[in-house]
Amino acid sequence: MKLRAAPAACPALWRSLPCPQAELRLDLVLSSGQTFRWRESSPGCWTGVLAGRVWTLTQAGERLWYTVYGEEEEAAERHRPTTPVPKRRRLQQPPASGRSPEHLHNADAIAESPGSPGAETDRILRDYFQLDVGLPALYQAWGAADPHFRKVAADFPGVRVLRQDPVECLLSFICTSNNHVARITAMIERLCRAFGRRLCHLDSQPFHTFPTPQALAGAKAEAQLRALGFGYRAKFVSQSARAIAEELGTEGLCGLRAVPYAEARRVLCSLPGVGTKVADCVCLMALDKAEAVPVDTHVWQIAQQCYGAAPGARSLTARVHKEIGDFFRGLWGPYAGWAQAVLFCVDLRKGREPASSGGQPRGGRGRAGGKAGPS
Repeated sequence: MKLRAAPAACPALWRSLPCPQAELRLDLVLSSGQTFRWRESSPGCWTGVLAGRVWTLTQAGERLWYTVYGEEEEAAERHRPTTPVPKRRRLQQPPASGRSPEHLHNADAIAESPGSPGAETDRILRDYFQLDVGLPALYQAWGAADPHFRKVAADFPGVRVLRQDPVECLLSFICTSNNHVARITAMIERLCRAFGRRLCHLDSQPFHTFPTPQALAGAKAEAQLRALGFGYRAKFVSQSARAIAEELGTEGLCGLRAVPYAEARRVLCSLPGVGTKVADCVCLMALDKAEAVPVDTHVWQIAQQCYGAAPGARSLTARVHKEIGDFFRGLWGPYAGWAQAVLFCVDLRKGREPASSGGQPRGGRGRAGGKAGPS
């Protein structure tokens, strides 16, 4: 996506939060297979959909900068008597890295009521990146307990776990079986264009919300998903969406944040297409279970080769998955899933092709796992 120069008044559209890179590295977190809705729209700038809005994020100095694109133009167009050509909006120019904060809208310098738009978008970002969790202290604790972590994590600061919408996280990770990050990202984009609500265009790129369970639960949804290239995953996505829409409910799924890890995992594994790996991904990245350790083939290899865990295991069974998870929980403590996310990111980045090939992961990398079918 080409970034174009924006109007002179554009800097007033940017806000910022204090956020050192030791707490968050956008380039590591948003490309590490936790989420599939962000893309690097220009060097150092990430554009995607969060909480039903389109955002661009970037980092400069010790701050996380962001701008949010509204739907005003699209809403105005919908009320016109004739069907217009969709507007193509420009990406906003990010703040220059060396620019003085006085020239930009500094969110911290303005007293706002809790219900103001700026306070609300700040809250969404803080919640999404879980910025209330101090990451450097966790890195220090993990490194003290684990020499291997201390060695490999030194070059990968700021890898933290996202707090995602449970429906989006669940249905997205059902698509990760026998897959890799680049292909999963393309699948989720097709899913959102076909079933989601259009938010806006930035340059030539349309952005849509993630579909509701009801939108994916219809009688024709599975066939549509197969036509979009989802293969055997189409059945699992549509059936799990139907189970949420008609039985568990979106509120019931979100309510799993308040139950113990084992109970949340059990409920998730009762859904079509959800096995131990997918359940642990959702527990960790959407349901506040920091102790959940998703184990795919790559984490299994790390556990065996670097830690000698699960010796002699020849396949990634549910028993082996639990054995590896218990090993890492014993080593890293209550935030074991976060520590695993760091090692997974290291493994993923080391598996990338050289930059000249486009920076895509080699086949098989990503939150892919194991056998065909549910994982």
